[in-house]
Amino acid sequence: MLSAQAERKGAEDIAIGDDEKHEVFKKTVDGVRFRTVKWPVAAIIFLKLMFAPGVLSIPGAMYNLGALGGALSVIGWGALNTYTASNLGDFRSKHAQCHTVIDMANLVGGVWLKELVGFLYLVSFVLVSGSGILGVSIAINALSDHGACTVWWSFLATIVVIILARIRTFQKIGWITWAGFASIFIAVLIVVIGVTTIDRPASGPQTGDFDLGYHVIGHPGFIAGMTASATIFVSSSETSSFMPVIAEMKNPTDYKKAFFTCMAVLNAAYLAFSLVVYRWCGQWVANPSLGSAEPVVKKVAYGVGLVGLAVSGCLYLHVAAKYLFVRMLRNTARLQANTLTHWATRLGCTVGLGAIAFILASAIPIFNYLLALTGSICFSPLAIILPNWFWVHDHSQYLRGSFNQKAVFTFHTLLMLTGSFL
Repeated sequence: MLSAQAERKGAEDIAIGDDEKHEVFKKTVDGVRFRTVKWPVAAIIFLKLMFAPGVLSIPGAMYNLGALGGALSVIGWGALNTYTASNLGDFRSKHAQCHTVIDMANLVGGVWLKELVGFLYLVSFVLVSGSGILGVSIAINALSDHGACTVWWSFLATIVVIILARIRTFQKIGWITWAGFASIFIAVLIVVIGVTTIDRPASGPQTGDFDLGYHVIGHPGFIAGMTASATIFVSSSETSSFMPVIAEMKNPTDYKKAFFTCMAVLNAAYLAFSLVVYRWCGQWVANPSLGSAEPVVKKVAYGVGLVGLAVSGCLYLHVAAKYLFVRMLRNTARLQANTLTHWATRLGCTVGLGAIAFILASAIPIFNYLLALTGSICFSPLAIILPNWFWVHDHSQYLRGSFNQKAVFTFHTLLMLTGSFL
């Protein structure tokens, strides 16, 4: 009995040792300790990565879809993104050498797919970082009554975002993430309460007859409907950003604890907040939705949420820059060593991508359009097509298995086609 237990323990130690050997960041290497993130910190990072863009854009999307259509869209896209992200985590647990979905793409499709996904990955997170910068500039404009050019506020926001994003590890950025989530959550709560205390939406006509624009079932045209749907989809689709966080977790097997905690809180908050704001503001909801309340409440909300908007941009920029940084220094001593090359590479990636995010935020100054564009072009491949491709890669035997296995295989193939359509 003791001998059998010892053999099992030895096998587990070997397996753990193999996983550690394949991990990008090593616990035993002198220098920067990347593998320090515990699952509660990972959960709040996941939550902050997705919460701000979604909760600020969904109420506006509901005007086109209606309350019922919008609610079903939030639930449906949330469930799909939860499932596909679970597939990403399962694939990552089998292939510990993968730092991002780009490494995963390399495993299933080779170099050409790796480079294509790498391009989409950078574009998507730089675009969403740009949405964070745009959100900060809108907030400062609201607080200052347009005392300066929006481009100058965007430039100031970019500097703040770059300074925060230069922090090297997710563990050290964790305390900022807690503050950012609390900031944006309280700001949205202020708006939700604020819009229910006034007779008419702040941006609507204050006298005479007017159409609130609240519908249980909407009747949008194709373009309006797909833009609204893509906006809601992108609100919970940034799950590919979870992979580099897993690479810095103290125990990567705790990923699902953090992930399911995040998705449960996220989708419940999206549904509750967006339905209330849409019910009271209708077609007069602002984009971002923090601007939906009357002027004083709007300023209070933007003032409270300013930190959260900046942290959103910071996290996305950190994820994009971390990919380039790891790609350049992977399998070298400089990856975790405090050397000039280490710091120059890290800062160069952060500043360069931050500058691109600033340019994009200035070029596409409409918040919901920026998010919808990001969702349809970038996150549909990253959040729908690739996770199901990874599943098909690891379960190719299902195609030759029982009827149920073939049905499950077909289901994942159809999900890939859905992502292609979007």
